Amino acid sequence: MQRRTFLTSSLAATSLLARANPGSPTPAPGAFTVKAGDARFGVHTPYRGVNTNDLKISARDTGGAVSVFEYVGREKVGPPLHLHRDQDEIFYIVEGEYRFQVGNETFTATAGDTVFGPRNVPHTWIQLSDSGKMTYLVQPSGKLEDFFLKMNALKGPPSEALVQQLHTEHGMTVLGPPLH
Repeated sequence: MQRRTFLTSSLAATSLLARANPGSPTPAPGAFTVKAGDARFGVHTPYRGVNTNDLKISARDTGGAVSVFEYVGREKVGPPLHLHRDQDEIFYIVEGEYRFQVGNETFTATAGDTVFGPRNVPHTWIQLSDSGKMTYLVQPSGKLEDFFLKMNALKGPPSEALVQQLHTEHGMTVLGPPLH
């Protein structure tokens, strides 16, 4: 009997919370599959024009709770040292080897490892192996999907001022260069 009461209360609370935040995106109506090599809405956003960085689960699917991306690296690059003001970031290494910096710690992560980058903590990574693959997510979704779309639409490398502006507009702060 207690389990039924708990489940009923939990479902009611979830429903109330969803209604209390009417500005959040509406979750997808049901299950879906994003095939290997595909992006959620058919829009690919390659990182630096080369490495695949595809959206797999969108903020629109989860009511803004989480966004999931798949990164497939063919070049040994990574993002600048940055932080997300309102999102935690979680990386799961599928294949390859990466060096991460999270806060003051630097470490190597390989296939099967999971790395947590808490909000407001500076972090970056670089792919060390010739190829690599990871799945990563931000929670809550924030504006990262839009950030990648805007970066991908640029015609050529952005100026440092534009990099700072786009990061700021999308809830991030660039703090330093990428790892080498």
